[in-house]
Amino acid sequence: MEKKLTSTPFIGEVTIGDKNIPCAVLYPESEEPIRVFIQREIVGLLTGNKKGGLQRYLNPKNLQPYIPDKFKDGINESVIKFELNGRVAHGFIGDDLIDLCKMYYYARKHDDILPSQEHLADVAEIIIFAFAKTGVNSIIDEATGFQDIRVKDALNTILNKFLLDEVKRYKVTYPLELYKQWFRLNNWEWRAENVQKRPGVIGKWTNKYIYSRLAPGLLKELERKNPKNEKGYREHKHFQFLTDDIGEPKLREFFGGLIALAKATTNWRKYIEMVNRVYPEYGETMFLNLDFEEE
Repeated sequence: MEKKLTSTPFIGEVTIGDKNIPCAVLYPESEEPIRVFIQREIVGLLTGNKKGGLQRYLNPKNLQPYIPDKFKDGINESVIKFELNGRVAHGFIGDDLIDLCKMYYYARKHDDILPSQEHLADVAEIIIFAFAKTGVNSIIDEATGFQDIRVKDALNTILNKFLLDEVKRYKVTYPLELYKQWFRLNNWEWRAENVQKRPGVIGKWTNKYIYSRLAPGLLKELERKNPKNEKGYREHKHFQFLTDDIGEPKLREFFGGLIALAKATTNWRKYIEMVNRVYPEYGETMFLNLDFEEE
């Protein structure tokens, strides 16, 4: 039985010079996103003629020292077939285009280019510089609309490391020292009853200056998991949803930074300026690349 071709909703065009080159991101049928260009369009971009495949441009003897390792045994194994507008499309990975262009670039750099290949080398350099600043993957993601999915997936990965599916047993997590410093910076008297009862604005500040800065999307997800009841109260404390291995350690680390900043200043306005500079608030779609494994 013939294997069903991958299809994708992530289709777009990348403009290179005066040409619009179709591209796609194969996902989620593939385990990882695969960014591809349509092979015949790349042939047309490089040569001005869309007929024929890329293999014939890898055959000249003068190019053999510069052929990417991936293509030394031919290009056919690297061709990716997928469904595009009801037809079979032949594509190859976006980064491969840059590697092929570098083949011409290095051949000319070492004076191994043939006169008949000069126009190919010219186009190759244009392509290399077109993608040099932003990168092939980012440009394809933007062209196909996949970048919104990529950011969402990245945020979900972070939140999965920070948050539990179910609430855990209550235990005191917040250091009173932080709240004592907040009182001091606002010239409020700290009293024994403040251990259990604090002004309502403290809760707003806790969300604004802690949870909205601890990880992107964290506060929004905590409010979804731990909503207010009809009386305006939450059944649990937000920190009861934080994971033991990532969420809570990051929160304690954050407390230490906030307390240190508080001790370094004498009034609330200057303190907030320092917090905003050191711990900026995350927007809803901002992505933070946290390498938890190395930590």
